Amino acid sequence: MKIRAWMAALGLLLAGGARADVPPVAGSVAPEFVLPDARGKVHRLADWRGRWLILYFYPKDDTPGCTAEAQGFRDRQRQLDDLKAQVVGVSLDDGASHQAFADKHQLSFPLLADTDGAVARRYGALSDFGIFKFAKRYTFLIDPDGRVAKAYLKVDASKHVDEVIADLTVLRK
Repeated sequence: MKIRAWMAALGLLLAGGARADVPPVAGSVAPEFVLPDARGKVHRLADWRGRWLILYFYPKDDTPGCTAEAQGFRDRQRQLDDLKAQVVGVSLDDGASHQAFADKHQLSFPLLADTDGAVARRYGALSDFGIFKFAKRYTFLIDPDGRVAKAYLKVDASKHVDEVIADLTVLRK
């Protein structure tokens, strides 16, 4: 019986997950969110109205791909600041995990704790297997008016920041 349950869960994983909503598309209004950061400060989508927002979802703090992606954004922070863009990471990890991850890798941007996965679900970025949930590696470039300018649903963590910066440079013109 355990083998059948494991095979069913593996099938869902390979199929891309279960019960995830459809990601918002370019031109649509970005779904609102209200989430705490690593220190417990609550952030809303509206906090970044008037500037570009790079909202990226990632599976787990301090794992190889998630670390590479976060370090990429960290290392290009000055260029992102010049483009008037704010980076915000979201995963299902809690604030303590986010704080340890941010401290270890000197991350200066907010990491938001979506512990129940509700925001990831609204963005179509939730893989939900009942007891086991995680965020998919999706990024949404949100314009100053709160609309999705670009959705990245196939992310290569090692190259992603270059792609975002190139698109942001074009979109800002």
